[in-house]
Amino acid sequence: MASRFGQWCSPAGHGWFGRWVLRGRPALLRVLGSVLLVSSARSQVLLRPAQAGEAVNLMPSDLALLEADDLRRDLPCTVVPRKPELGFDLRFHTGFDTNVPLRELAGAGDVLTVIFRAYPEADKSKTAYFVQHFRVPDISEDAKGEALLQGSIDVGQGTYHIDWLMRDRAERACSFRWDTEAALSPKEKPMPLFIKVNEIAESTPEPFVNDTIPRPQLARDQKLNIKLLVNFAPQVQGSSSLDRSDTEALVSILKTIERDPHISRISLVAFNIDQTRVVYRQDAADQIDFPALGKALHNIQLGTVNLAQLSARHSETDFLETLIETEMGTTSHPDAVIFAGPKAMLNADVPQEDLRRIGDIECPVFYLNYNLNPQAVPWKDSISHAIRVFKGTEYTISRPRDLWFSTTEMLSRIVRSKRDHPLATAVSGNPAVQR
Repeated sequence: MASRFGQWCSPAGHGWFGRWVLRGRPALLRVLGSVLLVSSARSQVLLRPAQAGEAVNLMPSDLALLEADDLRRDLPCTVVPRKPELGFDLRFHTGFDTNVPLRELAGAGDVLTVIFRAYPEADKSKTAYFVQHFRVPDISEDAKGEALLQGSIDVGQGTYHIDWLMRDRAERACSFRWDTEAALSPKEKPMPLFIKVNEIAESTPEPFVNDTIPRPQLARDQKLNIKLLVNFAPQVQGSSSLDRSDTEALVSILKTIERDPHISRISLVAFNIDQTRVVYRQDAADQIDFPALGKALHNIQLGTVNLAQLSARHSETDFLETLIETEMGTTSHPDAVIFAGPKAMLNADVPQEDLRRIGDIECPVFYLNYNLNPQAVPWKDSISHAIRVFKGTEYTISRPRDLWFSTTEMLSRIVRSKRDHPLATAVSGNPAVQR
């Protein structure tokens, strides 16, 4: 039986709620009375020196514990390191899971402080220190089971050493240490990550933050103006909530495209087919306003159906058709239109003869289909069916490397299309050339 200190996320662009929840199986919850909420700061905070170039100022007792040869166990705990995994944000994520018996936390509340340091084995001068505080609620003396505390950081490629400790107010301590390696597979080697080799950083508390990575300036004929149409929906169709992992993957698709040096202007339409509505719209701009997007997505109420949807036989299909006609049937066209999102398996596809009325949109169309398990759902969805009219190209995104290779190839094709379009137009409009 296990309980869990877990972090609750708000996608509204305001960071993480400062709350941690102690969860348990029904038997445990009857002992504790209810689900208990305990407060905490956000995920691991990177400790910084008072001035650049100086050492981080730790309490002498904490530093001694981190450097001691012997491990402490007077506060019983079990630490399970997490192997670094490459995320869709093209950063390695690693961390730990710590179990503490509830009987060790019994009493009128406590505070658990986790402090750890991580450094590349190749360069200890790059040591990074992190701290996090967990506020423990009142727990009865006869409570059964364990509490689970979790933490994570981001790292670049490299081999790292971690020294870790946790202490309570009574100065009981538990310490641990381990080594870990973040490495790309041979197929992933060409991918440039968005974190440097041997770099250690805080995990992003929430995905809806604007990028600060500057894009290099390219020649005018290589700059692209693209339109993104993104279906923000759960990976499992019909789910009542949009999981953080699904949200992060869709945001990572947007950021991977936005970070490409060819992107000059980008417009965005975020929609939800199940809710048959556009959630957020941003006209062409230098970059996406992610905080505004996150705030808009916070208002999505999945799992609900309004009366208009109930009265319409194919409301989702009608919505998708109207969306495509509105966004692709305009007189001014971008250099490409890109759909993205999980599979949208509707009861009826948009009739292709209806979409043909839009005519030639004079730019390539793509679909980045976010599908974690393509073997389970191998069929084409309604968006894939719709883009056939425009000779669209579809890519399946199941792993981080799929995202990088797909966007790289897609953007190369868009650049070629933009370069070749004036020539094709000149040839088709010049009778002498046609002869």
